[in-house]
Formats: sequence, C-alpha cells, structure tokens
Amino acid sequence: MPTYKLRGIDVDFPFEAYDCQLVYMEKVIEALQKRCNALLESPTGTGKTLCLLCATLAWRKSLGGFSTGSSQRKSEFHGSQSDVGSSESQSSNHPTIVYTSRTHSQLRQVVQELRRSNYRPKMVVLGSREQLCIHEEVSLLRGKAQTNACRFLCRKRQKRSCTHFSRVADYMKSNPHIGDEPVDIEDLVNIGRKYGPCPYYVARELHKAVDILFAPYNYLIDREYRGSLNFEWHNSILIFDEAHNLESICADAASFDLSSGLLTACISEVKHCVDLAVGRREESNDKSGNPDNFAILRALLLKLQKRIDEVPIESKELGFTKPGPYIYELLADLNITHETASKLIEIIEDATVLLEEDKKHDAKGNGCRLESIGNILKSIYRDKGNGHADSYRVHVQEAEVNATDIFKGKSSRILSWWCFNPGIAMQEFSERGVGSIILTSGTLSPLDSFAQEFKLDFPIQLENPHVISSNQIWAGVVPLGPSGRPFNSSFRFRDSPEYKQELGNAIVNFARIVPDGLLVFFPSYYLLDQCISCWKNMGNTNSSTIWERICKFKKPVIEPRQSSLFPMAIEDYMTKLKDTSTSGAVFFAVCRGKVSEGLDFADHAGRAVVITGMPFATRTDPKVRLKREYLDLQAQSPREGCKMIKLLSGEEWYNQQASRAVNQSVGRVIRHRHDYGAIIFCDERFAQSSRQSQISVWIQPHIKCYSKFGDAVFTLTRFFRDGGSRTPAKPELADQKTLDPSPSSTKPVPDEIKTAQALDEPYTEKLPVLSTSMDLPHSKHKLSSLLDVKSSNNSSHLRDIPPANLSCFTTCMDLKKLKQSSGPMSKEKKLLITGRGKMQYQNHDIIGLTAHLPSDKQQSKEQQLCSMKKRKALLIEHDKSSNINASDAQRSVPRDLPFTRWMPSFSIIKRTMFVEVLNNLVQRKQKAPFF
Repeated sequence: MPTYKLRGIDVDFPFEAYDCQLVYMEKVIEALQKRCNALLESPTGTGKTLCLLCATLAWRKSLGGFSTGSSQRKSEFHGSQSDVGSSESQSSNHPTIVYTSRTHSQLRQVVQELRRSNYRPKMVVLGSREQLCIHEEVSLLRGKAQTNACRFLCRKRQKRSCTHFSRVADYMKSNPHIGDEPVDIEDLVNIGRKYGPCPYYVARELHKAVDILFAPYNYLIDREYRGSLNFEWHNSILIFDEAHNLESICADAASFDLSSGLLTACISEVKHCVDLAVGRREESNDKSGNPDNFAILRALLLKLQKRIDEVPIESKELGFTKPGPYIYELLADLNITHETASKLIEIIEDATVLLEEDKKHDAKGNGCRLESIGNILKSIYRDKGNGHADSYRVHVQEAEVNATDIFKGKSSRILSWWCFNPGIAMQEFSERGVGSIILTSGTLSPLDSFAQEFKLDFPIQLENPHVISSNQIWAGVVPLGPSGRPFNSSFRFRDSPEYKQELGNAIVNFARIVPDGLLVFFPSYYLLDQCISCWKNMGNTNSSTIWERICKFKKPVIEPRQSSLFPMAIEDYMTKLKDTSTSGAVFFAVCRGKVSEGLDFADHAGRAVVITGMPFATRTDPKVRLKREYLDLQAQSPREGCKMIKLLSGEEWYNQQASRAVNQSVGRVIRHRHDYGAIIFCDERFAQSSRQSQISVWIQPHIKCYSKFGDAVFTLTRFFRDGGSRTPAKPELADQKTLDPSPSSTKPVPDEIKTAQALDEPYTEKLPVLSTSMDLPHSKHKLSSLLDVKSSNNSSHLRDIPPANLSCFTTCMDLKKLKQSSGPMSKEKKLLITGRGKMQYQNHDIIGLTAHLPSDKQQSKEQQLCSMKKRKALLIEHDKSSNINASDAQRSVPRDLPFTRWMPSFSIIKRTMFVEVLNNLVQRKQKAPFF
C-alpha cells in the first residue's frame, strides 16, 4: 500500500494516487493542522470520499493511537452522570471526527470506502429507529409514533418493556471490541438479531468514545438531535459530505410552516387529552395528567387560530410579511412569552405521552401532531434573547382549500417563520470550539455563495479538476435548433410553439446520435409537461409526431412529481435500457428533482445529459422574494464583523442557485475514471461568459459554442463514434432494482486493477451495462484514420498509450501482430507528415496499439501530447487479395499524399508491392529516391 508524505503526515492510500487526489488530501490536512474551515469541490469519480477518510484519519493517527483494542474503555451502560463524565474525559484526549452525509445509503458507501483503507479507528454509525429497530411491533411504526412507542417501552416503571433494550448493558460489557472494525447499520441489525441487544441503543452507547462518528446531517443541524450527542465538541472535526444543498437544509431546519389544517388537528388532539385525563381520574384516581392544563393549552391554540385568521392580507400574491421579531409580538397577545413557553412545552410533552398510552390512538399508527407545536415553541424561544430573530421573516399567506372547506366557509392560511441565514446552525459550532468544518461535494460551484451564506471564513478552498482525459467529455453550447431558431427557455419564449417544436426536433437528433441512456433536464415540471404535451400533438397527417420520432430511437421515461412513484420510474428506465429494439432510453427529468440528486447514471446508463434551460426559481414565490430582499438589505448595511467581506446580493444568490442546480444535474454523467459522456446546453444564455464561469471548473475548459446546429451534431456524432475505444472494457454489473447505493463486495482486489477501481463508484450501485455497440462499421477498402504521435525518449511509456480513435481502425487489422512487429523498430526513424506535400524523418518509438493503460500520471500527460500533435503516422491498409507477408499487408499508404496521386492506375498487386518496397527502405534507414 503506497504511503505519501503530505505536510509532514504519512498518508496510507490503498492505490497509486493521482495528482488531484494528492492535492485534495493535502488541502484536508492543511485545514486540520491550521484548525480552519475548508470548502473543497472534487468531481464524482475522483475518489473524493476515500481521500477525505485517509487524509483525516492519517492526521488523527499522527496525534496518537486510535481508541481500538486494549486502549478502549469498557462501557458501562447505566446512563448515570459518572458514565457521561468518563466518556467525555476519555474522548477529550484527542479530537473526535464527525463525518456526516445526507442519507443513510450514502453513509453505507462511506463505510465501504473505510474498509478499503488501511485505517481502523474506533467507529460507529448513528441511525434512526426506522433503520435500527428490531422490536416486532415498534419496527412497524414510523416517525414520531415509533419514537414515542420506543421510549414508552424503555421506561423502567412500565409493565411492558423492550427485552432488546435490557440486553444492551451486558452485551457492551462483554464485547468491548465492537467498532474496532468498520460496522454498518446492517451489521448492527444483524448483531441485534443474533445476540439480542437493541442496535439503536448499542450505537447510542458506542458513540460516546469513538475516533470517528458517522451520522446523517440532521444529527448536527437539528438542535434536538445535536443535544443528544455525547462527545467532546472542543477541537472536534465536522465533515459535511455531499454538502451542495447544505444551505437550504440548514435554513429549512431552523424554519417552520404552521398550516390551518395542522393547527386544527392539534386542537383536536388536545381535546382528546382532556377527555382521557378526566376519564382516568374518575376511573382510577390517576392524577398523572391534569385536564385543566390541557384545557388551557386548547384555549391558547384556538386563540392562535383566530389570531392568524384575523391577519390582514391585502394581496394574495404578496401575503402578509413582517420582520422576524414580530413573532414575539404575535404570541405575546396570547400571553406566550419566554417565561410561559417552557411551561407550555412541558404540557405538550405530557399530552403526547398520554396520547401514546391511549390504545385507540396507538392503534392508528399515526404520529402525534401536537409535538410539532412543541418544536415550534422550542425554535422560537431557544435563546433567552431575540437576537436570532433578525435573520427571520414572518409571513402569512392564503393556502389552497378543498371543496369541503369552501362549502363550510372555512379559510386556510399558513403562518411561516422563515430563516434566511443558514449560518445560524454553524455559529453554534464555533461557540462550542469546533476545530475545523469541512464542506465537500462533487458540485459545490459556484463557491462564493457558500462562504457568504454561512457567514464563516473558509480560507482553504479547492475546485479540483477531473481525472478523465479531454477525449472522454464532449461539452457544448447549442444556442440554435435545427431550423436556426434560438433556444431560450425564459418566460418570454418558453410557451411559444416554435420554441417547443425546435427543442423537440433537437432532442430527436440527440436521441438518434447518443447511444444507450440519455438524460434530458427541464427547468421546471411546468415546462416538462408543456413540451411533452406539445410533442405528442405536433405533427400532420403525412408525418409522425415529434414524440413518436423520439420513441423510434429511445423509449421514454418521465420523472413523476410524486415521490412514491419514483422507484417505479427508475425500474422502468432500467428495463427500457435493456430493450434491444431501440438504441436505449431517455429520461425526461427536472433540475432540483429526484433524478438530479444523488443518483449514479454511470457508463451506459447516462451517455449524455441535455440541459434545456436555466432553472431559475419563481421570482414571485414569497420565500424567494423575501430571501432576495433580505440579502439586499444585508449587503446595503453590513454588520461590524462583515464589513471586510463582500456580501452576496439577492440577484447574485438568485443566479448562483440556478447555476448550482445545473451543475448538480450535469454531474449525473461521467461518474468514474473510465466513463465518458456528453453535456449539451440547449439555451443561448449558456454562451455568455458570466454563465459559463459558474459551471463546474472541470467542465469549463471543454465547453465549445456552436453557431450552427449541424456543427454540434457532426462533432457529437464523431465523439460517440469513437467512444468505444477511449476506455477499457468494463465488467458487467449485477442487475439492480434501484439506483440507491448498496454495499459492495469486500473481497480482496487484485493488484493489477486496484488503480482503476480507486476512482470508480462501487459497481453494484450503477445501472447494468448494456451491450449496445457504438463502433460504426468499417469498409474493407476504407482508409484508416491517422494516429497522432509525439517524439519521446521514454519508449516504454509511449508504447502503452491506446489511440483515442481505436474504433476507426479496420477490423481486419491484426493489432497484436502489429505490436509484436513494432518491438525491434524502437528508436527508428519513422516517416511523418508535417504539411501538404512535405515529409521528414523523426526519431520516435513505435507504439503498441493494444497495450494496457500506463500509470496514471504518464497516461494523462502523454494522451494530452498525442491529442495536441498535428503530425500523422502512416498505417498500412490490408488487402485480402494480396499474397504478400501479413505484417506488411497490415499497412497502407493514404491516397491523399503527393506521391500516391499516380497510384490509382496501378493494380492492387502492384500497389502492395510498392508498399513492401517502401517499408523495406524505411527499415534499412535508406531514403527513397522520389522524395
């Protein structure tokens, strides 16, 4: 296993690292050593997760040994204060690393990467009860109902109890080694089913003294979850992987929306609590619940409902808006203040317990909605002061009502308290003394808004290049359609039939050219529906509709609006990809939709992505409008600590959000080192330099603007014609039902393929590889393409470079013999063309065309040299009718050379004899007299 010394730290990496990987790990270590924050972007397929783990754990190991083995504290599961103190003192010796990602499936992949590394820290994955519960009844519940049922069964005073919970203490005492080897959520569940302890509470106890803790975002962002974590925050390292949506996640976690429907349901639950408390007092003299308190709570909720209904809304579009502190004025009218709020929260908690204990309510399996009121009060009155409210806005708007409510004369409104400063959650980390905060993702660009939105200083920033070669990506702006009409999906043009027809005809062409999977992203569901509806009807009696022409080449799948239907859409797309009656499938999706988030369309599943426009948010949306106003106000009157920092304006934020959505959609293709694909921007606005500057840095050098649609089609066709030769064959994948990442095999990897696999996503999470060929048929007498070569003294390296246009060689060429015959000709003079009618001799190596890939750095450098060189080597065309030696018959002289203009008058036999004489002259280092 290679070891790299980066900033004085020895980093064990399981594969030979690429330059971009070394740069990435060096930036991580620099942030940790300087105790500062970092913003790191590295495209998918560059081994970002593995680099992040190895660099972080190498730095942690340099401070002292991991907490595994004999040094690990034996846990005592009693929940006493002494236990808490001992765990904190133990973990305070060295900083704890907290690695978070969006979903459990992404964390599962991270654990797989940890297993591939040489590091074995004490670790644990925190999961929800939904993921970890093995109780036969509680595991069937979801959400708050499951949480409350679990807490109810774990109380000691209850007659019914959870047997799995009671076994946790003994298991932790007898198995102190758990967590020494990487364990996933599935491993914890298997332990629970085999030995009996509750996996959820095993993880909760284990996290008190680990070196690295894996958890979803909400364990750090949500105040309630964050309060449940029991480790030393001082000097700890917080890592947010897949952080491209972290701004909106932090802001949404600090906001709330209280609808009339939810408030009505809460009032009904409180009334039920009053009835339950009165009934218990009459039957068994049970005074655990005071009905008077519940009656007071119900009266307050009724007053709140009435107060919201009385808010004057002059414009349905604009709604009612006030500054954030107005929420305290609104609630003060109901006698809800900092002093009374804590008492109300206690009453709500008692009410939720009472509802869970009620058998009738429990049988429904529904969560207690009253808890949402408690969470709202905790959010509003979380601090003694009201300083954080300046980052909020109060908004009341009319909501859509159903026919029943209209008939009854009921109105439906939503009271919102929106947070427009996502840095509020991050500020608490700074107050706790966190050492470093690292935000990383494959699509963070543009980076400016992250530092400005979070109000944090990120002195270390990186926008890493991709590890692919230039011949593995086609990126182009296509501003005009087949008829010459411009592509522009803005509000002024998107509804015109001409635009929809032009876009549809363009997609017909792309469906014909692009092999296998094609992804087409629209700015909104509205435009997606409008275009598809238009294409299905646009046509005449003598021709097919645009939709029928698309279906002729690729079978379509449309992203559904409902989340419940999305798995079926993915399965449908996979099935249609396998259908050999067409050239693949096309997935029509929406930017910011589920297809654009976190799915892996690698290899044949996504050979091209089409962006049909800029996905700007609706300007008139209240949340968008207020966010822009908030940022403009902040930029006009910056605070003391922000005067030296250029603050983001509302318009800049609005544009960057659209660009980030584009980058996220584009990132669905080219998912690993050996993948290739095309990125097609079908909107004239992408031709602007200001737009291109916000596209991911690794894509920008490859973007070309085409003034004619035909030019784009020509180069795109040539790109895919040569596609099958630019990468080695990939192993076939197991059939998958979903695109959700799943655990990959942990079998040993042969040394000869480790370097290639280091940059790939686990194959088991990709769509199946199909057998659709992209090589065009070659005529027997067709002249072979000319191979660019470059002089070099390092023959062993150049000999291993595969040509970019390997698929253009005639099928009758025996490349193996050509490689063997080239061996003794190393360092010989070879005939090269330098211009029309001019020839010269140069020293260079004969390159084997079928050799394996070279080492990483050599490959990228030499392929770049080959692609830039304009001189062309001669390849000899084989003719089956000739009887000359096979090795010589594999070469031909192109007819466009000056000395071959008279050759068409020769017979085939004479021509091949001339070729034989010419090659012999070259091998003997003799100069032909007619040159």
